[in-house]
Amino acid sequence: MTQLAFGIAYRIPLGATATPVLPLSMEQQLADAHVCVACGAHFPGAAPPPALCPICDEPRQYVPEGGQSWIDYAELAATHTNRIAELEPDLWGVGVEPHFAIGQRALLIRTTAGNLLWDCVPLLTQSAAQQISELGGVRAVAVSHPHFYTGMARFAAEFGATVHLHSADASHVTDPQPSIEFWDGERLALFGGLTLVRAGGHFAGGTVLHWPAGADGRGALLTSDIITVIPDRRHVSFLYSYPNQIPLPVCEVERVGVAVAPLSFDRLYGGWWGRAIESGAGEVVARSVKRYRRAIEGRLDGAHLPWPDEGSSEIPE
Repeated sequence: MTQLAFGIAYRIPLGATATPVLPLSMEQQLADAHVCVACGAHFPGAAPPPALCPICDEPRQYVPEGGQSWIDYAELAATHTNRIAELEPDLWGVGVEPHFAIGQRALLIRTTAGNLLWDCVPLLTQSAAQQISELGGVRAVAVSHPHFYTGMARFAAEFGATVHLHSADASHVTDPQPSIEFWDGERLALFGGLTLVRAGGHFAGGTVLHWPAGADGRGALLTSDIITVIPDRRHVSFLYSYPNQIPLPVCEVERVGVAVAPLSFDRLYGGWWGRAIESGAGEVVARSVKRYRRAIEGRLDGAHLPWPDEGSSEIPE
């Protein structure tokens, strides 16, 4: 089946690799990539970038007030670098400094069957590629949702890795490459005990990663912002759009809770440096799903405010 992703034709039979139909070689596309300054999405260098980044120009993200901006990948590489830091045994964070676009960090999970890069960042320097190679390289890349697709094609090309994306979000791919494999359904078992789980929520294909060996064998759940870590570590949160503060329907949040409830995990890693629930994460997620329902159904402080005397009884559309 041929689909059109933001004006780029490519074939994506479910369970098979995506084959781009582009005039430039993959190496040229990567070298000449256009990168959105607001979200970090990569677009092939085969043609000028679109007038507006389609990842930003929709309710979950935003085009900055100053307008759409692009940066060539070469310029990004000349002005930024990667930060790589160990977070726990066999888990390394991979980020970009100084802050760029959304500012997320990816996670490199090491297993005896190979390494997985969870989520992605817009930049991979040669020094970072060397350091990751020394850690065992990357066998596969899996990304939680389209806001973090960013430089996945570049990481896959550098390490000869397969990219696993949920098929529900296939239309959001901005840099289609043969390394991409779309999966369907609710779970995908990978290698080294790792499992992808479609939780939904923020995106229809919103995915989390279960790492049973994490947290010293107590299990870890890697969630990006499908389940987001907030300052109050007694809770997590869920939204359709984080920058625009658009909530999800209660049933969608409860679906997220049901999707992860069977998994055994004590620790939870969000999508940015320092965003983690160190222990008791399973209980935190369950508690937060229940609180979300209460918050949507009525004020958490229990107050009942009278309708304004001068106000209309109807909400304007």
